[in-house]
Amino acid sequence: MKTKLTRSQERVLSLLQTLDRAISAQSIYAELQNADQGVGLATVYRSLETLKIQGLVKSLVLPNGEAVYSMMPTDKHHLNCLNCGISLPIDVCPVHGLNTQLDRTHDFKIFYHTLEFFGLCDRCQSQTVA
Repeated sequence: MKTKLTRSQERVLSLLQTLDRAISAQSIYAELQNADQGVGLATVYRSLETLKIQGLVKSLVLPNGEAVYSMMPTDKHHLNCLNCGISLPIDVCPVHGLNTQLDRTHDFKIFYHTLEFFGLCDRCQSQTVA
C-alpha cells in the first residue's frame, strides 16, 4: 500500500527521476545539498528505504559492496567481471516467467528482481591465460 510521500522522499525521488544511472545515497545527499534542498544523510537513507519498500526505487549492491539506487523502470541483469569490474547488461530476462508464477502461487507482489552473474570477461580471461 502506497502512502503519501514526505517532502524529503519527494526530493530524493525527483532527483532519481532526472538521472539515467544508478547513484549512491552519499551522492544523492551531495546532489541535494548542491541544489539547496538540504536533507540530512540519515534522512536520505530512510527515504530510500521507504521508496524501495513502496516499489518506486530499486537498489543494487555492486561487486565492491556499495549500494546504488535508481528508478524502477525495468528489471536489470548483468554479467560482472571480478577482475576489472566491468558490468555487461543482459537484455533478455531468463526468469520473467518465474516472477509471474511466484506472484500467482504465493500471492506475493514482486516489484523487481536482480540477476547477477560473476566471472571473468573475455579480456581478463585472455590476460590470465598469457
